[in-house]
Amino acid sequence: MTQHKIVVYVPLTHTDIVREAIGTAGGGKLGKYSYCSFSTRGIGRFRPDEGANPHIGEVGKFEEVEEERIEVTCDTQVVGDVIAAIKRVHPYEEIAMDVWPLEQY
Repeated sequence: MTQHKIVVYVPLTHTDIVREAIGTAGGGKLGKYSYCSFSTRGIGRFRPDEGANPHIGEVGKFEEVEEERIEVTCDTQVVGDVIAAIKRVHPYEEIAMDVWPLEQY
């Protein structure tokens, strides 16, 4: 079965909500396990520009936010569902997310 990897950066206030949404949408399945993910913490840095509507921070001011990088794999057939679920619950106006196909071996 073809799989994809999805990586998304989430403020700590919303990590459990995003992980739950991913699992409910079918992401994070590995064999006979579900809701599988791996997380690392770090600092996200940004400056909202004019016209932005930031969840955290103010337009024109640099911001640092403690975030979690959540990584999951999912079957290719549910990639769209998982991305849509992330977008429904993620608090950011612009979501930093990477999606790529995985090699089969």
